[in-house]
Formats: sequence, structure tokens, C-alpha cells
Amino acid sequence: MTGTPDSRIRRIVILGGGTAGWITAGLIAARYRQRGDDGLQIALVESVALGTIGVGEGTWPSIRETLRQIGLSETEFLRTCDAGFKQGSRFVGWVDGAPQDAYLHPFTLPVLDGDALTRWMGQPHQGRTFADALSFQSAACGAGLAPKAMTHPEYAGAVSYAYHFDAGKFAQMLARHVTTRLGVEHHDAAIASVEARPDGDIAALIATDGRRFAGDLFIDCSGLAARLIAGHCQVPFTSCRDVLFANRAWTTQLPYPAPDAPIASTTNATAQAAGWIWDIGLQSRRGLGHVYSDAHQSDDDALAALHAYVRAAGGDADALTYRRIAFEPGHRQRFWQGNCIAVGLSAGFIEPMEATAIALIEMGARMIGDVLPATRDGLARAARQYNACFEYRWARIIDFLKLHYVLNRREGSDFWRDNRRAASIPASLAEALAAWHHQCPAPVDFAHREELFPAASYQYVLYGMGAWSAPPPRLDGATDALVAERVAACARMADGLATTLRPNRETLQTIARYGLKAI
Repeated sequence: MTGTPDSRIRRIVILGGGTAGWITAGLIAARYRQRGDDGLQIALVESVALGTIGVGEGTWPSIRETLRQIGLSETEFLRTCDAGFKQGSRFVGWVDGAPQDAYLHPFTLPVLDGDALTRWMGQPHQGRTFADALSFQSAACGAGLAPKAMTHPEYAGAVSYAYHFDAGKFAQMLARHVTTRLGVEHHDAAIASVEARPDGDIAALIATDGRRFAGDLFIDCSGLAARLIAGHCQVPFTSCRDVLFANRAWTTQLPYPAPDAPIASTTNATAQAAGWIWDIGLQSRRGLGHVYSDAHQSDDDALAALHAYVRAAGGDADALTYRRIAFEPGHRQRFWQGNCIAVGLSAGFIEPMEATAIALIEMGARMIGDVLPATRDGLARAARQYNACFEYRWARIIDFLKLHYVLNRREGSDFWRDNRRAASIPASLAEALAAWHHQCPAPVDFAHREELFPAASYQYVLYGMGAWSAPPPRLDGATDALVAERVAACARMADGLATTLRPNRETLQTIARYGLKAI
């Protein structure tokens, strides 16, 4: 069936701006560039006065391809959004809280996999951590080096990388670009009600001033309010607080003590009594936040812990402004209902570990572009595909974040002890952990062709937390000599990066002055 002319999907209306709304608008508009009667019209409606949550300042390496597809210059992005480079996440105090307790989850894959990795697991490692031994990016992160040199063109580097950025400035830059270069309409309007079709789908959004925004497909980027997917479509919410306990956060911004202060290469996540503190480096400031469980710690005690962290970092805790955010960890039971799709916080939210929020926005917008039907006749099939995919993705993300907690050996805190309880561990993760006692996490363990977190990510966290996979009988697929050569090559590459890369701040200042080579 091709559908009638009246059933064609000609107009998409996105409710809500911010990172979710503008990334979604940009990716779809870049994919479907034709406008007018024979093209696809895209309108974004937001109430500028409402503002956004703006907690998402950390990203995954996929953001580079997203910005490139939308048509943004990396030089412009770095100059405009106060952005710094991110090469992974560093977890401090998550194992047992001892003074040297820290491990790294870098973005670049380890130099060993398959049989070679299995063989390496059975060898002595002279006290070196998994990341230090098998990732040449580890040394670059430890030295505060940028992931690229000025000789690298835009969106390319010596190692894999993402960014930390100012979410407000990022949304403003995207809005300018998407409206002026990609033909997306922008309407500043507060929505009062939803006009429904006879079948219950959405026909139009009605603004408080009477304006009517009609469409064929509606994307809900209205944040935690979930105005369309929850308010109109009444899709229930599935909490995962029995698995991931954190449901509150205090946030603040910490200025650097001097204009030439170093910028960290990683998101630093430091364990606390009932949660953890994130610390990310932008060009002009550090973004800090204490995410915690209010079942294990009061708001006042959580704020006091953040004050203590600020003081330990040399800041004046009393001079800063703090914001408290409450959220229920979890996601919608369905993400696409009728002609409404939830993207961003309206689809769900969990603690901001490993930059999942923005990565899910990117994946959601891309899949909408992939499955977008020509007519309304195809909406039901597209919804089934989308929902099945994102049910799987949310389950895997919850598993992966829980992995950071379950192997802890911290004492003196109910929060960390409760995270070890078998009842709080999803059956899928428990089954995987049992298997990984005897084999390394491998691609075969993950069914989806586009996993957010590959097997290597599980390896970095699993082995960073002190777990180990007992090697099976010796394999013929890799020799000790091959393993030794790859490990030695990793060390040589790390030494090479130290001579070719410069510190983050120096590199960012040089890019701001001269710009990067366009692709």
C-alpha cells in the first residue's frame, strides 16, 4: 500500500528545544533536506521562557559524527560552546575507597581482543591496570593531553574523543544553524493543549495565544514534563530505582583558579557515601554535580559533601550557586505511541554516568530518520521497530551502569552495600557476570548491531573494578609472542602521543586562534 495523498507525512512538529530538540531537528533536517510541498517541513516549538534542565554536558564519541552530519564546523563548536575534549571517564574510590583506588574507561579500544586478550589475562601484569597496559590513551589522559594535534582535520584525532560543553550555548548554536542552514521553523510559544485526531493521535498543538501547530508526526522533547508522551498519550513510566538508586543531584559551576589552569581529559567521577560527584572540564569552568540517593542521604548532607569537594579542589564553596534536581530513574514503557515519539528526558532519565543522555538523543533521532515512513499507514510498523530497539537499549544501559556498582567492596555505607545485593542486580547482568568469570566480554555477548557500549567498555569497567576472567585452556589463535608485541606496541604508541600531542588548554587556545583544517 502506498497510502493516499492525504496520509503522506509532510510535517514534523518537535515540542521542546534544548539539546534534545535541536539535535533531533538537526539530524532529521540534514537527512531530509527537501522542503516545500514535495519535501518534509520541520517545526520546533518551544517556550523560551521555560528554559531547559541542561544537565547534559558530557558526550560520547558519536557526537562528532552527529555534528558533522548536521553540518557544523568543529572549530566553530569549540569556540562557541566553551567546549573541552573528553577522552573517557575516570572512576575514583569506586572499588574500596583506598587512597590509590582509581580506574579509567577510555574511548579508544584496547589493543588486544579475542584469543590474544584471553592469553594476556593468564599472564602476570606487574601490577599494571587493564587500561594502563592495553590502552595507549591512558597515558594521554593521565598527562592531560588533547586527543588531537593541529595537523588533524576537523573531527579527526590521534585517539577517540568526545566533548564537555556548555549545554545552553550548545542549544543556542544549534538553533541558529538549524534554522538558517537547514530550513527548520522555530516558534516561541507556550503550549496550552493538544488537539487530537479521531483515532486519538495528535492533530495539533494549541498555544496559549491561540496559534495552532498542526503536524503529521510529533516528537516530544519537552523534558521531564513529557507533555505529549505522558500528558496526551498516557504512556506509563517504568522505574528502575530498584536497580539504580540515585534520584537526586546538586549541581554547581566552579571557576578555574587561573586562566591557564589545566583542563582534565576525562569526566572524573568520585565516589561518595550515597552516590558520586562528577567533575568535567570546560574552557572557562568546571561543571560539578553530586548525584545521590535520597533514601540513603538527606539533601542537606549531600550538599555538604559537594561543599567539601569544592573546598578540597581549592574553591570557595560559600560563593557558588547550587541547583537541586530531582528525578525518578527509569523510562517510558513505550517510546513511540501513535504519531508521537519521545526523545530525551521525556523518554527517560537515569543518573548521568557515562554520558548516556545525549547519546540516546542521537540514537533516537537517527533511528527516526531511518524508519520514517512516507505515509501514516507505516506508523504502526515503525513504532514497533523503534520500541523494540529502545527497550533493548535501555535494558543494556541499565545493566552497564549497574556494573559500575555491583563489584564494589566499599564498607561503612548502606548505599554501596545495597548495590551489591543480588536482588538489585538485573538477571541479564547477573548471568553475564557469571559467564565473565570464565571468558572475557566479547561482541558475541551483545545482540544489537549498534551497541552504545561495546564489549571493550564492559572490559574496562569489569577489570577496572578488580574482576578477572579465568583463562581457559591455552588457545592456538594467539601466541605469547604476538601478545607481547601488541602490548609493547601499545607502550610505544603511548610514548609517541606524549611527543606529538599538547595539553588540552594549549590545543584549545591554538584552535580558537587559527582554526582546524576543514574535512
